[in-house]
Amino acid sequence: MPYNKNLVDELNILIRYNLDTTLEGIKVHKTASTDNIAATKRLFDKGLITHEDGGYLTNLGHDAAEQAQTLLHLLNPT
Repeated sequence: MPYNKNLVDELNILIRYNLDTTLEGIKVHKTASTDNIAATKRLFDKGLITHEDGGYLTNLGHDAAEQAQTLLHLLNPT
């Protein structure tokens, strides 16, 4: 299955998380783009983050964010 826009939007949310600490989350405000709001909601529905508007990574979310960030660094090493 190739990447589609929804998956790319979700990956773009996941790469915003700081993996060095579990005490730092993100907040996607209602003024954010509709794509970011929808992607964050989908990540919550999938059990990857703790709140519909961001929050913290779950254990599964941490694994997903780690892999997303690793892939980004491999494909774009700058």
